[in-house]
Amino acid sequence: MKSFQTLPQDYEEIYSIDLQKDKKMSLIVNAISIVIALVLGYIGHLIVPITALFDLSNGLTAYTQRFAVLIAGMIAYIILHELVHGITMKMCGTKKIKYGFTGMYAFAGSDDYYDKKSYITIALAPIMVWGIVLACINPFVSQEWFWIVYFIQLLNLSGAAGDLFVTIKFSRLPKDILIKDYGVGMTVYSAKKE
Repeated sequence: MKSFQTLPQDYEEIYSIDLQKDKKMSLIVNAISIVIALVLGYIGHLIVPITALFDLSNGLTAYTQRFAVLIAGMIAYIILHELVHGITMKMCGTKKIKYGFTGMYAFAGSDDYYDKKSYITIALAPIMVWGIVLACINPFVSQEWFWIVYFIQLLNLSGAAGDLFVTIKFSRLPKDILIKDYGVGMTVYSAKKE
């Protein structure tokens, strides 16, 4: 995996996406996220009914603790998701990573350019890492804690709708593409056709 600090001279822009500015694209990505969340929520409900999340049999204190852990876990997950993107960028040779939160999206970005394989690895790394970790934890928690872990897994997959979208989109583009990811958007370049 490798990043490039400069764009080759014979490259030109072929595609760009900016989820802050392109409202239509933002709606598509958010719709994908909702569909993923609903499907996963239904699957989770088949494993452990969602009513277990609201179980008060151990008292109001235990109930409150579960929701406090859920909120803290979701916040921690968002940070850890972006850190995994950043670590993967560093593994590609990127020197400086930019982290941020726009109010709607958390992001990791840089001024570097990534080849197709590297960028898809960067995009999918948090889904894979945290998907495996959470899938390993979920079977070992009690039913009343199942949904706490499962909601974070649900966030892992539905919250990565943008990562999944660009992975599919970029997979169909030429092999020579270079992608610059500046956080909430990215620009794709390819060698000029003669």
